[in-house]
Amino acid sequence: MTMTWRPAPCLAPSKEAFMMWVPIAAVIAILIIILIAMSLRIAKEYERGVIFRLGRLAGKRGPGLYLLFPFIERQILIDQRIVTAAVEKQEAITRDNVPVKVDAVVWYWIVDPAKSVVRVMNVYTAVTQISLTTLRNIIGRHTLDDVLKEKDKLAEEMRKTIDHVTEPWGVQVQMVEMKDVVIPQSMQRAMAQEAEALREKRARIIKAEAEMEAAQRLRDAAQVIMESPAGLELRRMQMITEVGAEQNTMTIVMMPSEFVSMARAFGEMKPRETKKD
Repeated sequence: MTMTWRPAPCLAPSKEAFMMWVPIAAVIAILIIILIAMSLRIAKEYERGVIFRLGRLAGKRGPGLYLLFPFIERQILIDQRIVTAAVEKQEAITRDNVPVKVDAVVWYWIVDPAKSVVRVMNVYTAVTQISLTTLRNIIGRHTLDDVLKEKDKLAEEMRKTIDHVTEPWGVQVQMVEMKDVVIPQSMQRAMAQEAEALREKRARIIKAEAEMEAAQRLRDAAQVIMESPAGLELRRMQMITEVGAEQNTMTIVMMPSEFVSMARAFGEMKPRETKKD
């Protein structure tokens, strides 16, 4: 008995089975598209996304387009632009026991977004509070004259102190400026009197120096005239010319210097004769 081999018939999918799988595939495709759409994130040029995967730090992403797995990863956007923080007016006492009110402005920016999220709860509030305390401490370590005259030096000292504290938080302080220093009215009046006294002292010193210089010049001129008697005659003629140019009614009678010398000699001879008698 001979047996012949016959190929098994090819079972083609029926039309009913194909139509049953089409909705399932469509639903899966729609779910994939929805998940991709939910995963897409866009960060601006000055923004960085700090990523946490199941509660653990997974790094930072951005700027531009990136994926964030939904239900598994979570992000916190951090702005890396420079922040201007106004330090409200603080009342402090200087080293020489003068109450003052000082306010300032702090410019800082976040250089490490991950540290600014992990190391501190609210980095903006933390920087403001440390700026307040630093401002009061620095004012208390200096005198009133230092606060008024060396504001730039105190601002730089304040910047270094704040930057040293905020460095572990991923924050860099760029600049600190002290805006205004308010002192009591009584102290303002005392300072005004002191400034007025200093100006008066300076004016008197300048006037005395001018008189001293003028006397020195007159002495030099007199010495020159004594060495050359003809110079005195020239000076007299110049004085007559100046008086005549002013068109006044003054009359000047000129006497030769010999008459003056003769009159002085007669004046000296009269007391001598009186003593002899």
